[in-house]
Amino acid sequence: QVQLVESGGGLVQPGGSLRLSCAASGFTFSHYAMTWVRQAPGKGLEGVSDINSGGTRTYYIDSVKGRFTISRDNAKNTVTLQMNSLKPEDTAVYYCRAKLPGDYWGQGTQITVSS
Repeated sequence: QVQLVESGGGLVQPGGSLRLSCAASGFTFSHYAMTWVRQAPGKGLEGVSDINSGGTRTYYIDSVKGRFTISRDNAKNTVTLQMNSLKPEDTAVYYCRAKLPGDYWGQGTQITVSS
């Protein structure tokens, strides 16, 4: 069965960095684009970044451009979100998402940016 398992969340001060990883299994990872989605407290879901199957094209929402970097390792079935210069408004639960035949989400990992 499809599984997406995020790791790397935590508490960080403004201006700090965190690296999120998503380990995928149960499908042919290298065939599908992957997405990071977040949900801030009291707000809706927001697609933050995605990467195509080959890792050659990426997308970022304006609020994270220049600060976040998405990458993938198709040999290890992982997708990573490097987050630098974190701001309090980046506080959210971050989810890894795979839109296969079927829409699959990880369990989410909490990122809290606070001094």
